[in-house]
Amino acid sequence: MLEFMEGSHAVAEIVKRCRPQVIAAYPITPQTHIVEDLAQMVANCELDAEYITVESEFSALSACLGASAAGSRVYSATTSQGLALMFEVCFNVAGMRQPIVMTIANRSLGAPLSIWNDQQDSISLRDSGWLQYYAEDNQETVDLHMIAYKVCEDHDILLPAFVCFDGFILSHTYEPVALPTQEEVDAYLPAFNPYQRLDAASPLSMGMYATPDYYMEFRYEIDRAMQRSKQAFIKAGREFGRDYSALVEGYRLEDADTALVAMGSICGTAKDAIDEMRDAGKKVGLLNIRMFRPFPAPEIADALKGVSTVAVLDKNISLGSGGAVGTEVKAALSGSNQAVYDYIIALGGRDVRKRDIAAVVDLAEKGKGDLFYGLRTEVL
Repeated sequence: MLEFMEGSHAVAEIVKRCRPQVIAAYPITPQTHIVEDLAQMVANCELDAEYITVESEFSALSACLGASAAGSRVYSATTSQGLALMFEVCFNVAGMRQPIVMTIANRSLGAPLSIWNDQQDSISLRDSGWLQYYAEDNQETVDLHMIAYKVCEDHDILLPAFVCFDGFILSHTYEPVALPTQEEVDAYLPAFNPYQRLDAASPLSMGMYATPDYYMEFRYEIDRAMQRSKQAFIKAGREFGRDYSALVEGYRLEDADTALVAMGSICGTAKDAIDEMRDAGKKVGLLNIRMFRPFPAPEIADALKGVSTVAVLDKNISLGSGGAVGTEVKAALSGSNQAVYDYIIALGGRDVRKRDIAAVVDLAEKGKGDLFYGLRTEVL
């Protein structure tokens, strides 16, 4: 049954139905509504979980790490500066192979201070060992949480995951969402079965000191698990009620000459712009990247093999290098003769309208790319 609800409330509802046993989070805009709702659910005995009140995001993820190591299904949420404060612990969580799911309500990083949306925060942790999934709308955000738990807790994977959705644009927007019943979630997502746990009766250690003789093998194993997670995601997506087996999703690409590539809510605006451009006779399509880590390079190359021009919309900037998505798309297509251009767009929450998408397509088709789109040159 469809319910009309705010994105953050929808996330809290699906997390409740995934039955986390421990939740630890620190409120920060625009993530706050999620953890407010979950704290209220625990207080009202609607959710049988331990909600740990902490003084910072560093403590929140540290508590989650300990709870996961002790054998609990764990959840957290954060954004922006909060995620930055978790930086050290993010690497520890992945290195200790703890299957924690964390929602990221994507928001710009300071300075200057900004509470508005771009994807710089989660992109900055792309090398931390966390799986990264990006949602186009609130329905996909809800569904990806269930899939994330199923993939993370697979004993052949055992990695944490970010489920990313755009702050304010999705987190504070009301949309119709089809929430599965508790019985449906339980049938899809079994009770947590930890691979191993801290137990005084059977002592073991996690995250210990590693000499140069062994450290690289740990990183290799994380990388291999990342690669295996592609097939785990495809399997989990096929088993879901709606088909999420595609790591990337094409829109009107079949006969396209030019393809936009993007992640997150900007894909909805891009689809509307493409429809208008199609009506005007332009053969334009879209490739929506649902999974950013592990990066689906072969799938992207296959999906874009029929287009001559590619325009990547990057809501992040790897300063001194370009957009992170554009850099990887270019590498994925390096053996082709396609023209690939990167556009840094919408940083700090700047609006992107259909006319902006059309303007980017025009620039790409004229061979003008690898630039910041929409700069206010009068203030530079």
